[in-house]
Amino acid sequence: MSKQLSKEQLELLQGLQKQFNDSKFEIADLEIKKADLISGIAGIKEKFAEQEKSLMKEFGKNAVINLQTGEVKDEEEKPLKAVE
Repeated sequence: MSKQLSKEQLELLQGLQKQFNDSKFEIADLEIKKADLISGIAGIKEKFAEQEKSLMKEFGKNAVINLQTGEVKDEEEKPLKAVE
């Protein structure tokens, strides 16, 4: 003899299964977005390195650039420590 779930039990299980599946799809979408962002970061790093190389040619290898103001200075000399 077979038994039957109540309508409420079946609806609860179906609802939980739907939530589970929806969550899996959302995780998959987030992983795809994450991969796209990681790939984008690699491209940004590549462009930054190209720009850095260009700026080193223009301003010198030891130039220090203030990214807030755009001011370019030569690297400050560190004072020598006196030998005691």
